[in-house]
Amino acid sequence: MTEQIGIRCAWMRGGTSKGAYFLASDLPQDTAARDRLLLAVMGSPDPRQIDGIGGANPLTSKVAVVSKSERSGCDVDYLFLQIVPDKAIVSAAQNCGNILAGVAPFAVERGLVAPSGDRTTVRVHMVNSDSVAEVTVETPNGRVRYDGDIAIDGVPGRHAPVVQAFLDTEGSQCGALLPTGRALDEIAGVPCTLIDNGMPVVVMPAAAFGLTGHENADELENNAALKERLETVRIAAGPLMGLGDVRGQTVPKLTLVAPPRDGGMIATRTFTPYSLHSSIGVLGAVTVATACLLDGCPAQALAVIPPGPSKRCDVEHPSGRLTVDIELETVAGAFMIRRAALVRTARLLMDGTVFVIPPAAVAPGRPA
Repeated sequence: MTEQIGIRCAWMRGGTSKGAYFLASDLPQDTAARDRLLLAVMGSPDPRQIDGIGGANPLTSKVAVVSKSERSGCDVDYLFLQIVPDKAIVSAAQNCGNILAGVAPFAVERGLVAPSGDRTTVRVHMVNSDSVAEVTVETPNGRVRYDGDIAIDGVPGRHAPVVQAFLDTEGSQCGALLPTGRALDEIAGVPCTLIDNGMPVVVMPAAAFGLTGHENADELENNAALKERLETVRIAAGPLMGLGDVRGQTVPKLTLVAPPRDGGMIATRTFTPYSLHSSIGVLGAVTVATACLLDGCPAQALAVIPPGPSKRCDVEHPSGRLTVDIELETVAGAFMIRRAALVRTARLLMDGTVFVIPPAAVAPGRPA
């Protein structure tokens, strides 16, 4: 008889996502064994994830693996893993800025970082892209505060702010902000910008698909012809972005853009890439906002650009908007992004032990 094993786990909401947060020391060091274990934890592959803790949606089937950092100037390492609900896929091909919002609270809760006054800033090494983010959480009386006055679209209620500043995300996975060296490419007759400022994204005008870009979720999610055409573009974009064959992969993301309707800078509809995102990912929003600021990008012609060198970019999405503050400078005539910052919220939902029947490669009783 195979007995279940227990692994210490925190279940947290980060931004508009939810996921399981683990200490790296509580998981197998072997990558294949770790991935098999996490698939069992989440209940994949099964569209309902009925035999695990996953939420049957890509936005609620995520994992953060956190440890003390050995990188100079950083406090913790954060590895993001996307668990595909209905496939046996564990992907480390991307960052997740929403799950990042929970990393600093988790690091304090687990004793990886000592609180420092009413606010604690945690320097996070984002392992997926080998880049750094500064994440500031409220820690009055030495404890993480989760209640507060900040509301973010896509999350009910108000919570304490989590301030994220991204310092060096250009070309996080593609090696360059514009991996083809161009602001405008054309794939299968669709004008697009292939761009990576923390998340590889193919940014395309919704009008190129005969859409307004303001369609509701059901209209887009149930449009099989649209999804087929989007996947054709995505597969062709993979090699151009230096990502190779992206069949079955979770990057690049796909964002359709349109003129804003609710006072923002740009309207978006994002595919993750196989399902419509109910809002937009944090680093996806940073990347799309960047595309709006670049001369020659189709998104720029649709956007309402705020004045000044520091841009407050309100990115509209199906659940509301996400605000990204981008600081720009020109160096030797070249456009440079100094810093991108935004406010998220996070909440600890559960801290305890998750139980699984161990996969064959994970011995019963092994700390995981």
